[in-house]
Amino acid sequence: MIEVRNLHKSYGDTVAVDDVSFTVQEGEIFGILGPNGAGKTTTVECVEGLRRPDRGEISVLGLDPQRDRAELTEALGVQLQDGALPDRLKVGEALALYSSFYRAPADWRALMDELGLASKSSTMYGKLSGGQKQRLSIALALIGNPRVAVLDELTTGLDPQARRDTWQLIEDVRSRGVTIVLVTHFMEEAERLCDRIAVIDTGRVVVVDTPAGLTERVQTEQRIRFRPSVPFDDALLTGLPDVTGVVHRGDVVVVTGNDNALNAVTSVLARNNIVAQRLRVEQASLEDAFVALTGRHPETEQHANQSRAAQSQARTGRK
Repeated sequence: MIEVRNLHKSYGDTVAVDDVSFTVQEGEIFGILGPNGAGKTTTVECVEGLRRPDRGEISVLGLDPQRDRAELTEALGVQLQDGALPDRLKVGEALALYSSFYRAPADWRALMDELGLASKSSTMYGKLSGGQKQRLSIALALIGNPRVAVLDELTTGLDPQARRDTWQLIEDVRSRGVTIVLVTHFMEEAERLCDRIAVIDTGRVVVVDTPAGLTERVQTEQRIRFRPSVPFDDALLTGLPDVTGVVHRGDVVVVTGNDNALNAVTSVLARNNIVAQRLRVEQASLEDAFVALTGRHPETEQHANQSRAAQSQARTGRK
């Protein structure tokens, strides 16, 4: 569906995208994950035809985003990172307007109903909640019956419940047969939704893999937490070859070790009639993989993105 080869884009002396290559298969949700300034948005804007790359090749549905832009807009739906509508424009008016841009649009009234916006048809954009605005942005991206949809930082600024509702909408969109490119910096979002993820940092693709494949690349210790039914001598566990450490945090015991540590620890505890209550095992996560691959912590990126979104809203409000 999408093929990007050796994409390069600079702004003056600043290299935003440096030799980026990846492919997107039909029917998948393909994630682009990376810290702020990594080149994610510039990459997808080149794919969308909104920016002209300095060099490289891009094919979307067999079309060149620059040469075949008019034809591509009929098959590509886009939700921009900083997109907005006039505050006084009503939901139904926006959908009817966007519908008029396409030769074979979706039924915008049915789409409005499917996305839970039917009761907001006469509501002005400026009166919508953050989650409702995101639902509308998805509807506008789908109004042309696209085969591919690009969603850029769709859930930034939403509360946790609105974010999860939006995730369900994205999964519903995929079930309609739409291939999705999802730009995000939320680890949980990427892990839940994406079939494959391209991790981009400083303008380069660090790796492309499934969420599970990315976590498997991170060599971290297994952590086992439990409350023992009776006190025991730490030597019972520290003597095991699979265990690297035992610490006590109040009445909770935290054991670190290799991939076989859980079997070794539970076997020893059982032989000594010790019950591991509230047992929890912590494996490497997508967040661990992100930090290992980029050297940056996602919480820092999330706060930076939230700050940027707040500043954008403040500027819009002043206008």
